[in-house]
Amino acid sequence: MSNYTKIGKVDGARTELHDKLGLTGAEISVNTLPAGAAVPFVHAHKANEEIYFVLSGNGKVIVDEEEISLSEGDWIRIAPAGRRQFFASPDSPISFICIQVRAGSLGAYTADDAI
Repeated sequence: MSNYTKIGKVDGARTELHDKLGLTGAEISVNTLPAGAAVPFVHAHKANEEIYFVLSGNGKVIVDEEEISLSEGDWIRIAPAGRRQFFASPDSPISFICIQVRAGSLGAYTADDAI
């Protein structure tokens, strides 16, 4: 049995990697919104925080009615209860990675988790 799973390049508006990689501790998705488009709903979570990384383009996220500008290279973490919705700029698509993990679940990291 292999200790890794590899997939190739992902294409499309949204690709969830949970099933593709057999993830057991996180959900990761790769997302692209065309210029002027938005995620069609506002949402929050019960227990999972989300960490977003903007791969390319520009846009914004509204979190609890606060508008936050986003551009390539930006990172943002949103607490589970934060009500969020993402938008691409009118003249630019936006591509981003979303990492979803259970808030407060990190017990050890980097060198502390190495054996």
